[in-house]
Amino acid sequence: MSEALLPSIWFFLWGLVWAIYFALDGFNLGVGMLAGFLPQTEQKKLISSLGPFWDGNEVWLITAGGVTFAAFPKLYAVMFSSLYLPLIIILLSLVFRAVAIEFYHQSEDRNWQKVWATTLSVGSFLVALLFGVAFGNIFQGLLLDNTGYHGSIFSLLNPYGILTGILFVLIFAYNGNLWFAYKTGNDKGFTIAKRIYPPLLLAAVLFLISTAFATNLWSNFLGLPLLFVVPLLAVVSLLATRMLLGGGQAAGSLLAGSLTVLLTVITCVIGLFPNMFPSKINPVYSLTAFNASSSPYTLKIMLVVTIIFLPMVLVYQIWHYKLFAPARVDEESPY
Repeated sequence: MSEALLPSIWFFLWGLVWAIYFALDGFNLGVGMLAGFLPQTEQKKLISSLGPFWDGNEVWLITAGGVTFAAFPKLYAVMFSSLYLPLIIILLSLVFRAVAIEFYHQSEDRNWQKVWATTLSVGSFLVALLFGVAFGNIFQGLLLDNTGYHGSIFSLLNPYGILTGILFVLIFAYNGNLWFAYKTGNDKGFTIAKRIYPPLLLAAVLFLISTAFATNLWSNFLGLPLLFVVPLLAVVSLLATRMLLGGGQAAGSLLAGSLTVLLTVITCVIGLFPNMFPSKINPVYSLTAFNASSSPYTLKIMLVVTIIFLPMVLVYQIWHYKLFAPARVDEESPY
């Protein structure tokens, strides 16, 4: 295998792992956002439905971080220096989110459960919003030069970054309500999802239009028009999820919604290539799959390990969802 090809392979593996994480943990984050706004009985069912899934889904986040650290160490270093504050807030939110899920069932006291349900809602919202803002800024480029990053938390809160954050929140909340309907049989999940869909569709349209003006993501697609099949499939999935929702098919609608997330992230990854952290100051300062990667030897060893173990992880997770996802949740059971 050509050593020049290895960074490209790892770039797309890096993007795929992030796409899988957002597709799987996205509806978990949506469930978390919803939890604090439901009556106690429905709330207990909803939080219980996360039990067998939330920590398994977050394994993909750990994998994404591990891939970034091992395959692209320079990117990892710049990421945690330039996006330090939002990433720390995301990390703390994930910690409190996990604690809230586990602590919620430790007491039947209503005030106790209300505190942890609210913590779960706030933590899930912050994770969704800040991941969206962070990736929105990556898509449009950062204030990078040869001495490092020159932006601040306020420069990250620009219109395109905020729009991407809102899009993440809406699609995750939408999928979370579909999970609520699927796992509990409660019509409220369908009702809320139907209300979320119009602003979600609007945000998606604005995101597509803004991407053409705020980023260079469409350049690779214009260079190879066949690639447009990926964003086209994302649009089809977004429309299909509403059609399935209208037919009362929670599982099918959720699957289409998660597929929308997966394809949208893959679309953006294709548009980024070979950039990983584009520079708004001068493209010469951008971090790419080639100037931020580890040595060819490291990438080769990692690729062998990935080829062996990644299919095993995927098969296990498919089996896991097949085993646990079809079961309806009883509010009396902690999981």
